[in-house]
Amino acid sequence: MDTDAEVRKQLRALLTGGNAHMTFDEAVAQFPVDRINTRPPHVPYTPWHLLEHIRLSQWDILDFIRNPQYVSGRWPEDYWPPRDAMADQAAWEKTLASFCTDQRALLEMLDDPAVNLYEPIPHGQGQTILREIQLVADHNAYHTGEFAILRQVMETW
Repeated sequence: MDTDAEVRKQLRALLTGGNAHMTFDEAVAQFPVDRINTRPPHVPYTPWHLLEHIRLSQWDILDFIRNPQYVSGRWPEDYWPPRDAMADQAAWEKTLASFCTDQRALLEMLDDPAVNLYEPIPHGQGQTILREIQLVADHNAYHTGEFAILRQVMETW
């Protein structure tokens, strides 16, 4: 068995969802655009805020992997939109498209056998691409599930 190929295959499955998780595409499918700025009861953010947070976090980790001059953002300002920020349909679609573009970039890394998943990232502090992809997958799965619960609460299925 080619262990590296198997690890890449498993990471791809983890990153794209399915198996024990709802996929991102399933969670956001046919979400009513007129509800993207609605705050569910007892929640300080909107569905768009949550998806934008997922996108910003994934992009930040991708940037960390690729960019030797990477600088960590400020928490929470650089990882969540402002609480009063509103999105229109174009912003909603941009969030979804950007998420998919950045996820594809991570998948391309997985598909490239020349990318060493196990070697520490040169400008990091011991992190590996393997760890960072697991972090993205974990974070995305957590918040995708959260988005699905928001949909249930908001009756937007």
